[in-house]
Amino acid sequence: MDVPEESKMSWLFGMNQRPQDFSQFVPPPGAVGGGAPDGSGDSGDGKGKSGAMDAYRFDSAALERAAKAAKDLESSKFAKEALELTKLQEETKQRELIGTAKEMELRIEAAKAEGKRIEQEERRKTLQEQSKLDQQKSQYQDQLARKRYEDQLGQQQRMNEENLKRQEDSVAKQEAMRKATIEHELEQRHKYDMKRLEAEMGSKAKIERENQDLTLEQIRVRASEDRETTLKSLVEKRETILSSIKTASTAIGTGLDTFLSEPAKIRAAVGGLVALTAGYYAAKGSLGIVFRFVEARLAKPALVRETSRFSPFEAVRHPIQTFKKMQKKPEDVLEGIVLNPSVEERVRDIAIATKNTKYNKGMYRNILLHGPPGTGKTLFAKKLAMHSGMDYAIMTGGDIALLGRESVGAIHKVFDWASTSRKGLVLFIDEAEGFLRKRHENISEELRMSISAFLYRTGTQTDKFMMVLASNTPEVLDFAVVDRVHEPVEFPLPTLVERERIIRLYFEKYILLPASEGKRRLKVAEFDYSKACSAVAKITEGMSGREITNLALDWQMTTYASLQGVFTEEIMRRRAEAAVQHKKYKVSWRSSHEDKKTMFSAAVIAAVGGATSAKPDSVS
Repeated sequence: MDVPEESKMSWLFGMNQRPQDFSQFVPPPGAVGGGAPDGSGDSGDGKGKSGAMDAYRFDSAALERAAKAAKDLESSKFAKEALELTKLQEETKQRELIGTAKEMELRIEAAKAEGKRIEQEERRKTLQEQSKLDQQKSQYQDQLARKRYEDQLGQQQRMNEENLKRQEDSVAKQEAMRKATIEHELEQRHKYDMKRLEAEMGSKAKIERENQDLTLEQIRVRASEDRETTLKSLVEKRETILSSIKTASTAIGTGLDTFLSEPAKIRAAVGGLVALTAGYYAAKGSLGIVFRFVEARLAKPALVRETSRFSPFEAVRHPIQTFKKMQKKPEDVLEGIVLNPSVEERVRDIAIATKNTKYNKGMYRNILLHGPPGTGKTLFAKKLAMHSGMDYAIMTGGDIALLGRESVGAIHKVFDWASTSRKGLVLFIDEAEGFLRKRHENISEELRMSISAFLYRTGTQTDKFMMVLASNTPEVLDFAVVDRVHEPVEFPLPTLVERERIIRLYFEKYILLPASEGKRRLKVAEFDYSKACSAVAKITEGMSGREITNLALDWQMTTYASLQGVFTEEIMRRRAEAAVQHKKYKVSWRSSHEDKKTMFSAAVIAAVGGATSAKPDSVS
């Protein structure tokens, strides 16, 4: 860069120096605020200006020294080199100034970029804050909407509860009115019957008193006529019998004379008769023995409804089912059964004891399972047989009561068949109160004989079979039957914990497994299964295990019957509430039936008592 000629020598006169180059011309600190040459100056209080201006006055001595130095330099032989050096210094300073200016421009640009970045960052933060505010606003609106929806649901539920309560009150009022009507009808009917009986008996007594003489005369005439007719018939019969006896005796006498006159015929006849009799009784006895052997070992008795014991006849009739039974392995006694923990402990101990008894070939114990229907008594008997490696046979007490005179023989056949089992047999008698009732009650003679036969066959312990009785009302069983039971086990209704376990078990079996396996799959909507099962367990109080199983089947059938085939929480809740309502109806039906029976018995007793009390009056 070309530098003007004036600038080349400006440093000699102190005209082109930077501010720091004038530091040598700055007056000493004492000069500032000092007095002027004329002796006047600021007194130090800052009010005078002459002392401050003296520090910035031009120093002529320095200019003189510079002029002298310039003359010396021009006269020096190194003046040209000094000028070049000065020129280079000025160019270097110019380059430094230009670099400094560029650096400043870069800093300015960097500052601008940083400002833009900060502005963008602030804008991004502003947008984030705005999005957060929008999200919070939407969440708050969603919460408000959910709260409104929950309020609507709560209001709808309260309305439904109020409607249900009104319906229940209406049903209760109608039931009370119906009972009052029935009671009034029974009372009126009783009064009418009593009046009718009194009138009929009075009229009959009056007619009998009025016609007593005529009746006696009619009886005498009828008796005389009957005596005459009887005498005539007896005479005729006697004459006919006498003539027949004479004819028969004549024929028999003639035949005997002819037969006795030939001894060979006598011997042949006697021998043939003896041989025929011996053959008949021998064939009858042998056939009876063979038939009883085949029936006891191969054929299933008619009283046995279901059995796991192998039978050739059953294998021929049902080969597939027989093959499946043979392929079954011992199972856990509580597999698929949900009971109270204390009951589970007891039945598990019974299962272990039964298995060890079979292993050690000991004497089996008899068990009584009692409790409400549908609590798992029959299922436990089957699992007990499978767990211990024994066969099981199921029979019902109602079948024995219907056999009449043949019940004794049928019971003996069942116990003979049970005694021939090689693996041991669990003989399960369901509804045992159907024929093992107390014998002092009003029961038929045939049923009394069948109870005696049962007691005779179960009087001693055996290592061939184990007897398991099941009854919903054990208090009606005969004391001798209860005395043959070694351990009674009560199967109560499931509590909340057991109901939830049963619901989860059958929800998985009938809903979740068909949704993931099988040809005809059902769909399951997204909801909290665990929470729904717990809710259903709370509202199904008082329901048995069988009723809960039927509820799970109802869920499956309702889903298959729907148009979309989707199982939802609404279906689960609605069908559970329907099952609970149906349970209440069943309980009310049973209560009304018992009330009717009680009222009818009271009416009959009252009618009989009234008729008895009215009879002496009418006769008198």
